[in-house]
Amino acid sequence: MSSFKFRGKNVFYTVDGAGKPIVILNGIMMSTKSWTPFVPSLSEQNMLIRVDFFDQGQTDKLEGETYGQDLQVDLLAALLDHLGLAKVSIVGISYGGEIGCLFSITHPGRVDRLVLFNTTAATGPWLLDIGRGWIATGRTRDGAAYYQTTIPVIYSPHYYRSRLAWMKNREKLLVPIFSSPAFLDAMERLTLSAEAYDVKDRLKAITAKTLIVSAEEDYLTPVDRQRELYDLIPGSEWIKIPVAGHASMYERPLLFSTLVVGFVNVRDTEYAI
Repeated sequence: MSSFKFRGKNVFYTVDGAGKPIVILNGIMMSTKSWTPFVPSLSEQNMLIRVDFFDQGQTDKLEGETYGQDLQVDLLAALLDHLGLAKVSIVGISYGGEIGCLFSITHPGRVDRLVLFNTTAATGPWLLDIGRGWIATGRTRDGAAYYQTTIPVIYSPHYYRSRLAWMKNREKLLVPIFSSPAFLDAMERLTLSAEAYDVKDRLKAITAKTLIVSAEEDYLTPVDRQRELYDLIPGSEWIKIPVAGHASMYERPLLFSTLVVGFVNVRDTEYAI
C-alpha cells in the first residue's frame, strides 16, 4: 500500500504481483478495497494496480471544489509516471470505464488492452436524472434512503432475490457509511464530475484492443447504450452476460476474472485460419 503526491494531494494506490501490468479502475462508489476478492486471481500472472480516484477511498477529498473527469485522467497518467510504466492494460467498470475511455483517447500510446464493464459512451438523460436523484437524496443526509436509492438497482432482480440475506447484511454495513456528510458530499462531487461525459465523437481515437462487457439486466447503463462503444471503437469485441446487473463483477466473479485475465494476456490478436 502506497501513496504519492499529485497537485498537492495524496493519491492512494496498491500494487500486487508481477508481470504485464493491469490497472483496474473503480466504479463511482468503489475503492481499492472493493477489488480485494479478485486480487489473488488478477495478480497471479500480472502486476495488478489499484487506485482510488479523488473523493474515493483513501485518496484525498476535494472539499469545496468542482472538477471534471479530466482531473481523474490526469491523476491516472501521474500514477503511471510515478510507477515508471510506459504502457498498461486498463480494466474499468462504470465510472472507471469512463475514465478508461478518456485515458485511452488522450493517451492512446499508453494503453495495450482496454476492458470496459458496464460502461457507456455518454451520460445521457437517463443516467443524468438517476445521478441527480442520488444527489437530491444525499442532501437529506438520510443514509437508509440513500442506500435504497442507489444500491438495489445496481443488481439484477434475480441476484437480489437469491441473495436477499446477503443484501440485508450489506445494507447494515453501508447505511452508516451513507449517513456520513463527508461521504455524501464526495459522492455528489463525483456524480457531478460525470455529468458532462460524452466521448461518442472521440472513440475512434482509441487504438487499444478493446473488450466491451455488458450485463443484460443493467438498469443504470443499459445494453443499448453500451452498443455505442462497440459501434464506435475500431475493432472492438463485445460480450453480453445474461442474468446479471450493473455490479456484474460481484454477480459473476468467475466470469469477470476469466474475461480480464484472458483478454489482457492472450498473445495473438489476429489469426490466420
